[in-house]
Amino acid sequence: MKSIIAYAPASTGNVSLGFDLLGAALKPIDGSKLGDEVEVHAASEYSLEVKGAFAHKLPGDADQNIVTLCYHHFVEALVKQGKSVSPARLVLHKHLPIGSGLGSSASSIVAALHGLNVFYDTPFSEHDMLLMMGELEGQISGSIHYDNVAPCYVGGLTLMAEQPDQISLSLPVFDNWYWVACYSGISVSTAAARNILPKDVPMKTTIQFGRQLAVFIDALYRKDEALAASVMLDVLAEPYRKSLLPYFDESRQFAMENGALAFGISGSGPTVFAVTNSLENAQTIKQWLADNYIQNETGFSHVCQLDMQGAVAE
Repeated sequence: MKSIIAYAPASTGNVSLGFDLLGAALKPIDGSKLGDEVEVHAASEYSLEVKGAFAHKLPGDADQNIVTLCYHHFVEALVKQGKSVSPARLVLHKHLPIGSGLGSSASSIVAALHGLNVFYDTPFSEHDMLLMMGELEGQISGSIHYDNVAPCYVGGLTLMAEQPDQISLSLPVFDNWYWVACYSGISVSTAAARNILPKDVPMKTTIQFGRQLAVFIDALYRKDEALAASVMLDVLAEPYRKSLLPYFDESRQFAMENGALAFGISGSGPTVFAVTNSLENAQTIKQWLADNYIQNETGFSHVCQLDMQGAVAE
């Protein structure tokens, strides 16, 4: 009987300077999996089984699981195309912690929808799939945004265009950059991290945000590594959100004093990331964060590079 296994990598939203507009897919250099997997099997009726290190953090009722919502949404879209659908049995391997700032919900959504699309012989385009993924992500976070689902699905570093015919744009990257990602083990909800932000932003800050994003993208295309790194500062969210993250300032200080080009909060946190162009520095920063930033046994620290492939299925 036909079966598909889909994998969708972790992602970091915002990348410090691009609030809701930039996202990057992450891949540990040691080959370990940092992302969720969904198996799709032919079956007589729909069912969902949940496994993995963080399975116990999800609702016990399968009907409340985002993967079940993905399945029903996908089937409805197929029916609207006039296609008949045979049922499938799904298995979610929940490797990413919930509320981690690593695109946990996005990873489950992308793995589920990409796996279903391949299982049912790819009836939907990349654009169609991104629209679906954004809609399902919105059901989790309360608003449609693509800064996790887009890089998770297509890979690399992406800019959210959100135009009628173009959801995201793939950006050039620096192949020699290492991205150290450290999850502290505590949970920060996206809603709580958004509620702590001010409702209005001063004009000066708005101009700085726009300038940094424009300069960063220009520097990527001109391969100006130093200039790109110099503007990787979060002027919108980090000043407020860092209060939710114990040892954030100390972690930034250590990273910047030990070869980091940039340091920031991954998505809504509590995961932090450091960028460096030296593997030796990356390993040093990774170990310090593991020893000092991690708060409990569920935390972890990885040296990553960007996952240029995104979601895969076989």
